[in-house]
Amino acid sequence: MPDGVTGIRYPFAKPPAEGQAVEVAAGVLWMRLPLPMALDHVNVYAVDDGDSWTVIDTGFATDRSRAIWQILRDGPLAGKPVTRLIVTHHHPDHVGLAGWFIANGAALHMPRTGWLMARMLTLDEQATPPQETLDFYRLAGMDSAEFERRLTERPFNFADCVTRLPQGYHRLTEGATIAMGGRTWDIRMGDGHAPEHATFWSRDDNLVIGGDQLLPSISANLGVYPTEPEADPVADWLSSCNRLAPFARDDQLVLGGHKLPFTGLPLRIRQMIDNHHGALARLTDHLSEPRTAGECFPALFKRKIGPAEYGLALVEAVAHLNHLHQAGHVLRTKNDRGAWLFRLARQGQ
Repeated sequence: MPDGVTGIRYPFAKPPAEGQAVEVAAGVLWMRLPLPMALDHVNVYAVDDGDSWTVIDTGFATDRSRAIWQILRDGPLAGKPVTRLIVTHHHPDHVGLAGWFIANGAALHMPRTGWLMARMLTLDEQATPPQETLDFYRLAGMDSAEFERRLTERPFNFADCVTRLPQGYHRLTEGATIAMGGRTWDIRMGDGHAPEHATFWSRDDNLVIGGDQLLPSISANLGVYPTEPEADPVADWLSSCNRLAPFARDDQLVLGGHKLPFTGLPLRIRQMIDNHHGALARLTDHLSEPRTAGECFPALFKRKIGPAEYGLALVEAVAHLNHLHQAGHVLRTKNDRGAWLFRLARQGQ
């Protein structure tokens, strides 16, 4: 291990039970909401502002989540009102119940891009995949059986698990500060997993609220979607990691959106950068023969990809191929099925 770099440690061995909270620092509560997927939970936090609470992220908008939140509000939150809701980014497990909190008296604070994305996606409800989504699947080389299954199936809609956001909100911006729980926090934006992802760095102690930008043990999904098919989230992610790295210290307690709070952030940021450079190197080797995105799973993932993970795996494969393509390392042409076929660029091409 390099000089001056310590390992990643987990000060709290177990997560809070459903409907309960763990105080991870003075006036800062860690709680969990269930998710109906392989990653079966999301971490949420509450910061004590004296006569009220600031809540950070929400979980899905489901009856079960609402019931758990009511238990939390009556129990660990001691019946004090939640007057401010902070949403780190627009993904459903983080923004899902924002509208519910606002209807119950909280003011919404989130980045502009996240607010715009959430507003747009909750209004864009579809009974079957639109043609541009099917075209995106075809270009990515989606497995034919998976494509046929999705052809007439109702796709995932934000409105299924995200309450509609209000017209008004308070914008979180890069370089600004926010007061929570008697602390002043610097706001620093990440990117790649979600555009303009807010993270919070306490000036007064060692706390960092990292959302999905700063996670231990798992990699945040970097995906390309039909809304922006030529996006390069891998470049955005690597740039964000390099931008945040100078602020990381070994003693900081990082409160992430999933898994356990941890210390050892400098090492973790280095791992996150190295993980994607390693994936790109494996993918480059794999493209010694032309491949579609759907044929690149073995190079990118260290486990078998099943139906439940197929969609996230496909959009991550597209993301890494887009990065190599836009850097000029690979070329692409369409095969006879209308899918992009990627191959290594020869010198001078």
